[in-house]
Amino acid sequence: MTLASPPNLARIPAGEFLMGASDAEDDERPVHRVYVGEFFIGRFPVTCDEYARFVRAAGHPAPAVRGLPLITAGGRDAVFKDLALPYVWEDNNPPAGRGSHPVVLITCDDAAAYCRWLSDALGRFVRLPTEAEWEKAARGGIDGQRYPWGDDIDPSRCNFLIDPALKQQRGTRPTGTFPPNSYGLYDMAGNVWEWVSDWYGADYYAVGEPRDPAGPLGGQMRVLRGGSWLNEDVTMLRCAYRHRVPPDTYAYSIGFRVVCA
Repeated sequence: MTLASPPNLARIPAGEFLMGASDAEDDERPVHRVYVGEFFIGRFPVTCDEYARFVRAAGHPAPAVRGLPLITAGGRDAVFKDLALPYVWEDNNPPAGRGSHPVVLITCDDAAAYCRWLSDALGRFVRLPTEAEWEKAARGGIDGQRYPWGDDIDPSRCNFLIDPALKQQRGTRPTGTFPPNSYGLYDMAGNVWEWVSDWYGADYYAVGEPRDPAGPLGGQMRVLRGGSWLNEDVTMLRCAYRHRVPPDTYAYSIGFRVVCA
């Protein structure tokens, strides 16, 4: 059996931070003070090589184009399949040369299954981060900035779609290609969207708990954070941006990172 590898973790200290943005989307308001207890989060998104250990040990289905998600509705299925093709696994093996890239074509359920397997393998609780944990980590201890490094977009600091005409030539990059934020975390903006554990609530910032909020108890949409290589709209790369998608969503631009107890 392939052994699990402990993730490379960064300690995020307990404390308050300002969550949200006052000058952006309605669901990012109001800006509010949130207390988050100490946690340890992966410095990198989960890579294809790490996910391959799970696939082989647990017999979990490898990343592939399965039933098409709701996000492909409206005639986008052909484009989805075309862009997904370079990321499809064969014989439980990641695509050649992508072992150190973030794993993609992952549903929220796939990410949760990986966390359960890693919990059992390591003997410590592993899970997805909450929205509040993710945003606190992305901000790197600095309140109010748009991106993990500051207020101005910087192509030398993250992987996003600078030129839409180059979409077919772009894609994921190896984790750690770009500089980390002040907490030592990589790819908190761009490269791949990241699943968090929360259901989406448009008004949750007005009614949620001020201490370790975990999101609504249920909902119609799940939350992704961080933006990806496919985004040309740089507002989606902001620390505060909340991307909501149907629960069946998976794509060539969606991965995840883990939190450990």
